[in-house]
Amino acid sequence: MGPEEAIRTRVIASYDVAGARVAGQLDDLVAFAAELCGAPVALVSLVEEEYQRFLARAGTDLLATPRSQSFCAHAMLGHDVMQVPDARADPRFADNALVTGPPFIRFYAGAPLVSSEGVPLGALCVIDSEPRAALTPLQHRGLRILAKAAMGRLDDRRVAREQGMAEAESRRVLEASDLKFRTLADTMPQMVWSTLPDGFHDYYNARWYDFTGAPEGTTDGEGWNGMFHVEDQDRAWAAWRHSLATGEPYAIEYRLRHFDGTYRWVLGRALPVRDADGAIMRWFGTCTDIHEQKLAYEEREVISQELSHRIKNIFAVISGLIAFAARGKPEFAATAADLRHRITALGRAHDFVRPHSAGSRPTARQDSLHGLLADLFEPYQQGDGTRLMVVGDDVRVDDRSATPIALLFHELATNATKYGALSTAAGTVQVTISAGTETVLVTWSELGGPTLEAPAGRAGFGSQLIELSAVRQLGGTVERDWRPEGLVMEIAVPTNALSRA
Repeated sequence: MGPEEAIRTRVIASYDVAGARVAGQLDDLVAFAAELCGAPVALVSLVEEEYQRFLARAGTDLLATPRSQSFCAHAMLGHDVMQVPDARADPRFADNALVTGPPFIRFYAGAPLVSSEGVPLGALCVIDSEPRAALTPLQHRGLRILAKAAMGRLDDRRVAREQGMAEAESRRVLEASDLKFRTLADTMPQMVWSTLPDGFHDYYNARWYDFTGAPEGTTDGEGWNGMFHVEDQDRAWAAWRHSLATGEPYAIEYRLRHFDGTYRWVLGRALPVRDADGAIMRWFGTCTDIHEQKLAYEEREVISQELSHRIKNIFAVISGLIAFAARGKPEFAATAADLRHRITALGRAHDFVRPHSAGSRPTARQDSLHGLLADLFEPYQQGDGTRLMVVGDDVRVDDRSATPIALLFHELATNATKYGALSTAAGTVQVTISAGTETVLVTWSELGGPTLEAPAGRAGFGSQLIELSAVRQLGGTVERDWRPEGLVMEIAVPTNALSRA
């Protein structure tokens, strides 16, 4: 088989020729062709590699003939109707078995059938056993029109067949994909579910039914909410409706009824799947059993609260001991008051960074230097909180750096209250934070206080405490500038000294 025949074979295979023959879809065309041309026989032929087969016929019982005897094999290669007035006089057909024997073809006229790719397939022809003159112009044009009509019907069946095959393949792929998804979903430890764009639940994996013990299908639609603890149902509904309305991810913790009748904490999550235009096609979600983790967290919270309470008690006991010791030594009273205030500052820093419950957690982020300083400076503020302001970048801090930060800035605020800007009604302090790649620069700027001079001689305890906190504990540097308008102190600290992250 040559390349051209291989192409013809592939194209012919794409047509539903058997269906067209069985359905008799071309029978009316050959009947009209015979009537139009006044011929006893009319055929629609399909020329294959070895045979020509008749898809429709009128006036003959032949179903096929060898290709070597085919008139249509010649006609299909032309661009117009091929006419043979007398086959006995045509050297191409004079010795043809269909001419010398039954059905004794003499006259033949055939219009080619050509596919949309330009591949010749066969012909629509009329045949007579008597020699004839050429077709009339009307018959000639009519035969061409009938050939195009036959080809159009064959093309329609081809398109329908290809669409059917494509749809069948698509269904096969979808079924295979669905089987893979369900197999994967059923092997996951999480409960998996999906919904239509409007939120109608139409799928749960096996794990859901194993966990809940609910009969299959009973939680479809909106039935899922009845599986939640009554105290969580309204909250879960509100979160789900919000996600459906906005397209935002769904995430919530709630108590889900277990098959044994108890309720266990689970984490529900869902994300939308969108088409190319951004429209939601489906939601896919999971439910993860977090009951043990939830109980462990609550236990840790209780322990944390108890430890924090005891640490705060220790601070209180130390402050009480200092106050008790100072009663018998009046000369020690001022120093004792300073110590108590420092211990109070440490307590505030500890309370800020310690683990908290949702109810006790500070408003500011617990890893925020802005938040920690705002909490430490609260006792020094007046009215609108503009006496001591924190501006600039925010950086992360943790429990390790909270203690030296508390001692450092408590000392600065105390000194400003006693001797500096905060000792006057109009004085203010601004703390500016500038975060670099490796170093954080914190600038303490006082304004509106009395004019101060740099202390002479050996540094006092407060200055030593500042050095201890900033330099020894945080690994930073301290630079002081005693300006007429107020003290400016620059504290440079390595970024990794403030937070482990």
